[in-house]
Amino acid sequence: MEFLFYLTAVMCAYSYFLYPLILKLLPEREPVNCPPPADDALPVLSLIITVHNEQARIRDKLENSLAIDYPQERLEIIVASDFSTDDTESIVESYADKGVKLVRADERKGKEYAQLCGIRASSGEILVFSDVATQIPQDALRLLAARFCDDVVGAVSSEDQFISNDGRVVGEGAYVKYEMWLRRLESRRAGLVGLSGSFFAARREVCEQWDICAPSDFNTALNCAKLGMVAITCPDVLGIYKDVKDPGLEYRRKMRTVIRGITAIARHPEVLNPFRMGGFAFQVWSHKIMRWGVPWFMLAFAIITLLMQGQGWVYTLALYAQLAFYGLALAGWLLPLARENTLVRLIYFFVQTNLALAVATVQFLSGKRMTVWTPSQR
Repeated sequence: MEFLFYLTAVMCAYSYFLYPLILKLLPEREPVNCPPPADDALPVLSLIITVHNEQARIRDKLENSLAIDYPQERLEIIVASDFSTDDTESIVESYADKGVKLVRADERKGKEYAQLCGIRASSGEILVFSDVATQIPQDALRLLAARFCDDVVGAVSSEDQFISNDGRVVGEGAYVKYEMWLRRLESRRAGLVGLSGSFFAARREVCEQWDICAPSDFNTALNCAKLGMVAITCPDVLGIYKDVKDPGLEYRRKMRTVIRGITAIARHPEVLNPFRMGGFAFQVWSHKIMRWGVPWFMLAFAIITLLMQGQGWVYTLALYAQLAFYGLALAGWLLPLARENTLVRLIYFFVQTNLALAVATVQFLSGKRMTVWTPSQR
């Protein structure tokens, strides 16, 4: 029992604390310095915007895309409609004279299928994927294109920036900063294990094996690893979109993301084989599998702590620490004003995230799958 107590404690901490420390000890990949290419040396890009019933937001997205600073003759804009049933497609068709191409899925099969339809209709050397909710800065495509001068780079991810309705930057708390720091550590080793699904770019050959039943942000990173390439993050390229204010919607988004992530691993188990995938497999185990296991490690740690009471001060201290931890999370849930406190907000967010992980895992094991996608309303 004493061994299990310390083992579960380490497993709770591994993905969030020990894994980054291990990454810091691993050698970094030597990056290639890429000077900004001249206009006539820029690669041809295909910007594929995936939509489903986005009549309220599609005009803003198209105006944003048309304002991007990139040579017009080297930029193809494609809107891939996931069988929209509102006025989205007619609005897109009204931009045909500005070079915007509409590609309509023949049936509704989800975001990845719509992206595949866009890929088949595209002609670019580099494919850029974006959602309607994401605003792309004017210089972003030039910055992304420059990264592909390194032959080992197969895909480049933006970094997300959330804004409120009044335009203020939000989501800059400790958790977001931690995730971006971890992403940069992975980027400099075996590559990202997942890109920002709202805005990323990839070489055409990386997109040839497009799995419509797995999240494209993970599948693209996996395809890079299979081809001996890496997916990297680009901190100076931001994907800007509004924060999700409804906690219920955010909770459901987390569950959907986890179910789709587990589905991807189940469909591509080779990604867990270090003899085949090398350091990328280690990063998937550490970042994905071990993190999905955290709620179960926490549960086991709590049970073992209770069973060990009366056998030493360490176990008593661990019990009081857990009671305080979950008490603050409960306070954050019952008293929204309590979440104004940074510590309460972080603990509440952490517990909410792990509750979503646990429920999503149970639902996946019960047979639930999520392929068809409804964009989050922001």
